[in-house]
Formats: sequence, C-alpha cells, structure tokens
Amino acid sequence: MNLRLALPAVVLGSTLALAACSTGSASDTAASAEGSIATDTSLTDVQDAGVLIVGTEGTYRPFTFHADGTGDLTGYDVEVARAVAEQLGVEVEFEETQWDALLTGLEAGRFDAVFNQVGITPEREEVYTFSTPYTYSNGVLVTTEDNTDIASFDDLEGRTLAQSLTSAFGQQAKDAGANIEAVEGWAQSVELLQQGRVEATINDKLTWLDYAKSNGENGLKVAAETDDYSQSAVALAGGDQALADAISEALGTLAEDGTLAQISNEFFGDDVSVEPAA
Repeated sequence: MNLRLALPAVVLGSTLALAACSTGSASDTAASAEGSIATDTSLTDVQDAGVLIVGTEGTYRPFTFHADGTGDLTGYDVEVARAVAEQLGVEVEFEETQWDALLTGLEAGRFDAVFNQVGITPEREEVYTFSTPYTYSNGVLVTTEDNTDIASFDDLEGRTLAQSLTSAFGQQAKDAGANIEAVEGWAQSVELLQQGRVEATINDKLTWLDYAKSNGENGLKVAAETDDYSQSAVALAGGDQALADAISEALGTLAEDGTLAQISNEFFGDDVSVEPAA
C-alpha cells in the first residue's frame, strides 16, 4: 500500500544550511534508502508458523459454503486453498467472516490470504497484492432451447430480456436495444424464461454453470458468450509479494497436474480455471 507522503518545502536558508552540512556519499544515501525498505517476510512467516490462514465467507455457494448434512466447509475456493496450502507444505486454517470484512482483515493482519472470488481491478491492485488468477468468467446469453431467433448479441434489438437494472449485464442488454423486464436476480430470470414471459437473459457464466450443475439445463441453453471476462485471484496484503509468488507457483503446478480442472469440474461441471477461448 502506497503510504508515501509529500514533504513540505523547506525555506531557502535552511536548505542551504543542510546542503553545506551534508557530507554523505551517494552510496551512503542508497544504502540508507535500501535499509528503510521493510523486508518481505510474508512467505517465511507462513512457513515458520506451518499454517496458511485464509479468510473466506463460508456463505457463498458454490465457492465457499457449508455442505448440507455434514456442515463441513467446502466449495471451489476452499478446495483450491487446501490444495495450495498442500503445495506450500503447510496446514490451512480458515477464518470465516462477511465479505465487507475480508479485505480489511488482510490490512489488519487477520489473514495471510483471502480465497473468496476477489476480482482483480486496478483500484484493488493499488492496495493489495494478487496471485495469478484461478477463476475466469465471461457473460453468457441464455435463452430457451427451442429459441431459434436469438443466436448472438446482435439479435437482441426489440427482444425482451430479464435483467437487474443495476448490473453491467443489464446495461449491455439495453445497449443492444433490448426491452428490459426488471428482476432481482438469476432465479427470477430463470422463472420468467421458463414461463415464456421473457426471451433471454444475460448473466455471469459461473452462475449459469452452477445452476446447470445443480438443476440441469431445464429447457435452457447458452446462445452466445461475451468476449470480455473477469478474473479472480488470491488477495494478499499490499507488499506480500513473496507469498503471492509462492501461491502463484503453487497454482501453476495445480493447473499443470490437472488438480484445478478437477476441483472446478466438481463444482461447475466445467473448467473455470482457464481463460475463455477467444
């Protein structure tokens, strides 16, 4: 996190006096500056403790939730965290809290990392350190399986779509010339689609995959997908680059040996750990 502050200007007389008294060499100045930079012990701290403390919600299915029946904490993000900790050679300990407290918990030192579908944004990158992404998601245009009129986003002009008025997908539908039937979320969109009251909806692909995995497609299909996509990664406190690099290396190993794909298919029936095909 950039805490650099601008220093006030010094009056000319004081500046000249300080300059006259200064006898330090350039190498002394460089050494002093280097010594002022705190050493990044984020990885060795975790290794010495023998445990990776992970912040997560525990109420965000299918990413992080308690399984029916057993009550055990599980989910895509939870299982990825367990696999990463194994690669690091440490145990994993989960600290559950609400979303709003996850990133502030990093700053307060409550967690070593957050596994909770934290999207990478320029604003967050100014404050937090991120691993490489382990989740990619684009938008999907969902309609009924017998609909032959909607095959792309270019076919939406004059069509009626179920969309949240405040979502980016709702705006995309408006920009395409669609008529909007306002809904509160995905469940209501599906209901209106199946009732024939709307012709399509645009939503996040992860939401669609979770629905199809749990309920089957139920007479629905994906007609098209967006080219742009979001990326989610492990979030760490600003400056914890050593731990971020180690987690990224672990994620790379898990991708190569097929573990990430296996975990993803368990929860989504598809591999969301790779970038969508162009």
